[in-house]
Amino acid sequence: MQETAGASWGILVAICFARFAFGYQMQTVASLGPDLVGLFGLSFAQLGSLVGAYMLPGIVAALACGFLAQRFGDRAVLATGMVLMTAGGAAAALAGGPGGIAAARILAGSGAVALTVMQGKVLADRFPGKLFLTTLGLMLAGFPVGIGAGQMTQAPLAHRYGWRTAFLAGAVPAGIGAVVLLASWRGDPRGSVRRLSWPSPAECRLVILAGLMWTFYNAAFSAFLTYVPTLLAVRGTPLWVADLVMDAATWGNVPALLLSGAAAARFGAGRVFLAGTAAALIAIVCIGLLGWPLLWGVVFGTIGAVQAGIIVGAGTLSARPGNRAVGMALFYTTYYIGGTVFPALCGRAADLVGDPSGALLCGAALSALAVPCWYLHRRWARRVPAG
Repeated sequence: MQETAGASWGILVAICFARFAFGYQMQTVASLGPDLVGLFGLSFAQLGSLVGAYMLPGIVAALACGFLAQRFGDRAVLATGMVLMTAGGAAAALAGGPGGIAAARILAGSGAVALTVMQGKVLADRFPGKLFLTTLGLMLAGFPVGIGAGQMTQAPLAHRYGWRTAFLAGAVPAGIGAVVLLASWRGDPRGSVRRLSWPSPAECRLVILAGLMWTFYNAAFSAFLTYVPTLLAVRGTPLWVADLVMDAATWGNVPALLLSGAAAARFGAGRVFLAGTAAALIAIVCIGLLGWPLLWGVVFGTIGAVQAGIIVGAGTLSARPGNRAVGMALFYTTYYIGGTVFPALCGRAADLVGDPSGALLCGAALSALAVPCWYLHRRWARRVPAG
């Protein structure tokens, strides 16, 4: 059965709900950090482990999700991912201690892996041409909106209704996404043939290279969100200013992601990519070495995020349609491996410098590495037949 245009847009809405839940659930432990430390007597290392537990399944599960999608279909894997996110959020609310919270976050994180592996492939199958980057921007914007909503609501929810409520709130949008997905899905627009296959060596090189670009982009984003609050506190910046800086760095992503497709169509994907990467690099260096943090927070959150949809789009289209599930699994496996190494590398740089600015400079250097990856990707892509 072929899907109608309305069904395709319904699937996009479902993915947007799940992306919102992804960001909201990622943020929960960070928002509740002081409460959890006081309640369970956690060290900062243990608190950090609870934060990282959400991403832990990615290294192993991403590739498995690609093959499972080829065997059982996109719908089954995507819906299962949303159900796991729902179950994980509910399980965290019922947990009796840090161990239970960690296990629940691993469960929810496994669902988020399925979502991230499948989201671009599902949209590419339904929204071809220039519309793909537009819908990709809409989908990606759900993540920073979820993080921003978490920053605004989770601590007040915990203080008024208890810490469990904040975890439970993250399960709701994931559950809504699962319901909307199952109600909207009418069939595969490319047919129902399912076969186990591996992308060609050329396709593998392209998706891994695109995955490196995504990893370098996120290294800068992670360094900014992790170390800028500490840096501003060390400098004696008023708390309200620091809050504005972080709001600009997260909420500013939304218009950038929504406009990335139109900007790429108007000015060219390469120019938009370079402009966004340059803006992110300049902003993170300047906030590390100079003053005016709010200015650089705005630059980082808006212009410095405009290339995100272009990178994910390049990764999605690096493999032919029949190979995209495994292709995106390789893309995100690369990202998850880098995501476990680069935060520690940035932290080591901060230790060596003796100041949080060292981590920001390391994040900036990593973000710059996306540029040679972009040009190499474009060169190799010309040699791969279009699917």
